[in-house]
Amino acid sequence: MLNLGCHLTSSKGYENMAKEAIKIGATTFQFFTRNPRGGKAKEINPEDVARYHELARTGGIGKIVAHAPYTLNPCSGEQKTRDFAYIAMKDDLARMEYTPGNYYNFHPGSHVGQGTEAGIQMIADLLNRILKPEQTTTVLLETMAGKGSEIGGRFEELAAIIEKVQLTDKIGVCLDTCHVHDGGYDIINDLEGVLDRFDNIIGLNRLKTIHINDSMNPMGAHKDRHACIGQGYIGTETIAKIINHPKLCGLPCILETPQPDLDGYAQEIKMLKEIKL
Repeated sequence: MLNLGCHLTSSKGYENMAKEAIKIGATTFQFFTRNPRGGKAKEINPEDVARYHELARTGGIGKIVAHAPYTLNPCSGEQKTRDFAYIAMKDDLARMEYTPGNYYNFHPGSHVGQGTEAGIQMIADLLNRILKPEQTTTVLLETMAGKGSEIGGRFEELAAIIEKVQLTDKIGVCLDTCHVHDGGYDIINDLEGVLDRFDNIIGLNRLKTIHINDSMNPMGAHKDRHACIGQGYIGTETIAKIINHPKLCGLPCILETPQPDLDGYAQEIKMLKEIKL
């Protein structure tokens, strides 16, 4: 069964996000924990969360994905940026326990000239400071396009982070189709090979969520420019093969395509559900 959703605005609360998801035919969704550029998170209303849980139960919404702000960079060269990463993630994971058993996704960060090894160590250090045995949330490292000094453009880099984390049962991976395509992985002509490589290096058991995006650039461009499904270099057929793959089917698949409104996401969800392979 396909498990499709999109990125929703969290400012109106959990109940509203559930209503929007159900309206567009989604069974999952993603939201920012706070302003994507940083800042203080909106206070959680327990009554709103209670109404969300009931709507999720009756509306068939499964696991959901929270996304950390883009400014969260645990391997920055600036101490204040690393401090923000610690404060924001610690706060976010505490807030995630209002909706237990879900996912918290973040971009591993950019080492900004300090070197990949140093960056990997700083990311692992942050996770070791923050992850707790009692938490129910799984923290996801997102695959990146490898632009600039980004960490996570290669599967080996994510595996190196995980290897240094003590509570590895709290760690998973979010695979972004645009990012891996732009990073040089041939998901169009060799999807099986890419999945085998992921399995050998990281382990498919750690793959918890997929970001479903087409790409405005050819494979290996290292650009990270999302396109609507079927309007980029990846194409509808490859996206359909990914979300219907026996090893991936059922994972939360989140659309981060540049749609102007919810109607656009509803159309993409409907189209993907109707594709016959």
